[in-house]
Amino acid sequence: MKPEITLGAVYLGGGRSRFTVWAPRARRVEVLLLSPEERVADLEEKDGYHQATLEGVEPGSLYLYSLDGRIERPDPASRFQPKGVHGPSQVVDPAFPWADSCWSGIPLKDYVIYEIHVGTFTAQGTFEAVIPHLDELKDLGITAVELMPVAQFPGDRNWGYDGVYPFAPQDSYGGPAGLKKLINACHQKGLAATLHVVYNHLGPEGNYLRDFGPYFTDRYRTPWGEAVNFDGPQSDEVRRFFIENALSWVTDYHLDALRLDAIHAILDFSAQPFLEDLALVVKEQADHLNRRVHLIAESDLNDTRPIRSRERGGFGLDAQWNDDFHHAVHTLLTGERAGYYRDFGRVEGLAKAWREGFIYSGEYSVHRRRRHGNSSRPIPARRFVVFAQNHDQVGNRMRGERLSFLVPREGLKLAAGAVLLSPFIPLLFMGEEYGETAPFQYFFSHSDPDLVEAVRRGRRQEFSAFEWQGETPDPQSEETFRRCKLNHDLRREEGHRILREFYRELIHLRKRLSPLAFLSKEHLEALVLEKEKVLWVRRWRREEKVFMAFNFGQSRVLVNLPVGEGSWRKEIDSEDEKWKGRGSLNPSLIHSQGQASLALHPWSFILFSRTEEV
Repeated sequence: MKPEITLGAVYLGGGRSRFTVWAPRARRVEVLLLSPEERVADLEEKDGYHQATLEGVEPGSLYLYSLDGRIERPDPASRFQPKGVHGPSQVVDPAFPWADSCWSGIPLKDYVIYEIHVGTFTAQGTFEAVIPHLDELKDLGITAVELMPVAQFPGDRNWGYDGVYPFAPQDSYGGPAGLKKLINACHQKGLAATLHVVYNHLGPEGNYLRDFGPYFTDRYRTPWGEAVNFDGPQSDEVRRFFIENALSWVTDYHLDALRLDAIHAILDFSAQPFLEDLALVVKEQADHLNRRVHLIAESDLNDTRPIRSRERGGFGLDAQWNDDFHHAVHTLLTGERAGYYRDFGRVEGLAKAWREGFIYSGEYSVHRRRRHGNSSRPIPARRFVVFAQNHDQVGNRMRGERLSFLVPREGLKLAAGAVLLSPFIPLLFMGEEYGETAPFQYFFSHSDPDLVEAVRRGRRQEFSAFEWQGETPDPQSEETFRRCKLNHDLRREEGHRILREFYRELIHLRKRLSPLAFLSKEHLEALVLEKEKVLWVRRWRREEKVFMAFNFGQSRVLVNLPVGEGSWRKEIDSEDEKWKGRGSLNPSLIHSQGQASLALHPWSFILFSRTEEV
């Protein structure tokens, strides 16, 4: 179902621009050109689409649509909103001096993802301000930069999930030109560029899609109100809108991957779901462009259908975030058991995540009070993204505390080891690698006081299940936003610098050691000592083998483990003094007849590889 038209205002060159808008609820649509001079032009209607090609319309021209002479609205497929969500749309020149003609993307198995919120990553809060940090990320070992949503939202501060113009990069971030400069710079440095897109809802302020057509349906409800109409009357054109949006990000902005927000809220019971259509069209376009393009889902369902192939009854997406892995690590480190953390807290759960992916694969969930999930055992490891922190798991805490606030340095290193030594695609949340102390709290800048109060009230209700105490930070306050800005200077302070070097070494080992670089659950064995809270893992590829032991307990332990015959060289010990640890308890070289005894400090881990040394 590849779109045959291009929505929005498309500059054709020579002072000519084509305007196309789907507006079946309007009998007559006019484009009101506001600059460089005011004029009005009728659009011709066919099958609900209104279109015209106009002379004398250059990039930079501002315009609105008039619907039946009653209301004036920005373009739903606007490429730029220089005056915000309520202002006019702007014609954009698609030309850009790309310098990435030799770039074809990287395999998903090689992704080491770094998640960024553009507004808080730097003091300036712009796309271009990210560019000077790319060398630092490259040195760390990052291979993919992932941006939280950048579609135009109200005001100048927001997480991005209140976007209302899916095609328009946020004006306060630097608009289309700024985003292209950032992506171009990523590719020149060998980094993939990934973007969160939100197809399950639009924000409440500046959302004028209802005036144009049946973009929403009251047949289903989501946490954000009416669902997007993906399977009702006239849903073909709604699908076209969002599929064309994905194609625009991939084609016009050269993005390498799209992370699809909360697909469990894309309510679609049609025989060929929207997500399947989306995967087909994006793959077709990727083949046409001779580039690797990946679609990565976020879902709350522990359902493998999105990442199963179409031949096996799936949607054909490339990967999926695995919240279970996060919850297992988080509960073992923090001891928290409120809310959805009630379902986690045992080392065996983390071991199952390593072996299979999902922890809940049909078992009863106490938190949900029902069975949850299906088995991910047959799904390849490269189809799961894991993390110890991300924007949701930090930002949806009442005070937005990072792990650096909740656990000591030993816990941060242990979390890093669990994620980066796993057989899955790792994701780091901005600043995690050096122990950033700034919180990541929820913030926005809506202009409607009633809406502001409604969101404040909703946030307080969300937190009730976790029994957190104290005042909820005001999400509308500019101070809430400013306290979330990263302090990159921390990287130079000794403790933070050493933590960053620790992350760097782990990523280096992940790439250097063949059993770690080979993302396979089938070449992995995990053993649990629940009483001691120890997880032992062996991974291999051909003749090369590694083993690792993680102690999530608060006591020093001595454990006897079936490491296998041979000589084993210590590759990293989180308690080595070079990492500001308490001193390693184990020798650099172990000779084993099959069993080996290891001493582990509380909250520590160790990694060995088999060697020919004697």
